[in-house]
Amino acid sequence: MSDWPDGWTNDRGDRHGRGSGSAQPEGARVMRHVQRGQVPPQSAAPVPPAPPAHGPVPAQPQGYDDGYGRGGYGQGHGDDGYNTGQVYGGGRVSSGGRGPRPPRGGPAPDWGRRIKLGSLTLVVVLLAVSIGTYFWADSKLKREVDLAKVIDRPEEGDGTNYLIVGSDSREGMSADDKKKLHTGSAEGKRTDSMMILHDGSNGPTLISLPRDSDVEIPSFVGSESGKKFPAQGRRVKLNAAYAEDGPELLVRTVEHNTGLRIDHYVEIGFAGFANIVDAIGGVEMDIPKAFKDKKSGADFQAGKQTLDGEQSLAFVRTRYAFAGSDLDRTKNQQKFLAALASQTATPGTVLNPFKLYPTMGAGLDTLIVDKDMSLWSLGQMFFAMKGVTGGDGTSMNMPISGSNGGNLVWDKAKVAQLVEQLKNDEKVTVAGD
Repeated sequence: MSDWPDGWTNDRGDRHGRGSGSAQPEGARVMRHVQRGQVPPQSAAPVPPAPPAHGPVPAQPQGYDDGYGRGGYGQGHGDDGYNTGQVYGGGRVSSGGRGPRPPRGGPAPDWGRRIKLGSLTLVVVLLAVSIGTYFWADSKLKREVDLAKVIDRPEEGDGTNYLIVGSDSREGMSADDKKKLHTGSAEGKRTDSMMILHDGSNGPTLISLPRDSDVEIPSFVGSESGKKFPAQGRRVKLNAAYAEDGPELLVRTVEHNTGLRIDHYVEIGFAGFANIVDAIGGVEMDIPKAFKDKKSGADFQAGKQTLDGEQSLAFVRTRYAFAGSDLDRTKNQQKFLAALASQTATPGTVLNPFKLYPTMGAGLDTLIVDKDMSLWSLGQMFFAMKGVTGGDGTSMNMPISGSNGGNLVWDKAKVAQLVEQLKNDEKVTVAGD
């Protein structure tokens, strides 16, 4: 006995209950409209029995896909509310049969690779600039002094010895420059200051050689003529050796009277000195006592102050305003040069091309060095000079024992001890004036 109403059968599988088990696609079948409470009329023709449920399953209709495309879920017609076991929204959305939608925005940037490339580029640029700067500066050095012409030289010792000379050369200066800097218009060149800088393992030692030092002119070979001049026992002021035959005779005279070998020679004139100071924006000095000197143009008050190029030149040249004359002047020269080196070798100057290049250009344009001087050696000299005021070095005058009519006589015993300590690169214990 059937529980179904008259004329009904359990043939839902043939119409819409069997899903894809029917040979006729589900989208083509239409459900009969039945009003609620109304019994459908009995079919005139008998309904054929349903095929067995375990029969073969026909192929899936081609109108379905694996997403929300054609013939699938949400078409609005031909859908009987059943699915075919496929998962919707599984991460891939069909776009009208055009294939998967491309990801938005493209691939994420590889920041690690970008940082590496940027760092490499920066290193290459800095290296190129450094190499270019080195060769530019090296080409500006005036290697005019030939120490190979100096004869009968002392043996080499430990460390490096520089003879630093400040000349009164007015080369390249206009009449207005000479008047402004109070240099006068004397012809030729003379030494206005002379110092030995020893750079060794026990810290730098800066020794001023007063221009009025009493020395003997030894035998020498003329720097221009090549002729050998025998020793005559002449005793003169030290600056007279430079005036007689230039840097080579000055080096020969210093080596003969001290027994210390000079490894490098460095000379700078008035104009270059003033230009370097102006290029770095001035040098700060603490002047303990006010002084004034008409010949050098000096007019300073006591206390801390920043000196420009003109004032700096007046400061290092003044001697008539001091009781100790040349000895007091050499002390001021040491103090100023150490301050200049200390304030120039700073990140604000070295890392700032707007300061570095004008400073190097101003100094190198008027710098005269020996033929074996490299830019590296010059840099070592500069930093050794800075170390004098950094607490690692010593500054002093050559030991003096007295005078003989205006010339300052060196203390031979102290000088010999000082030179021995410098040769052996020992800590200097000798005191100067």
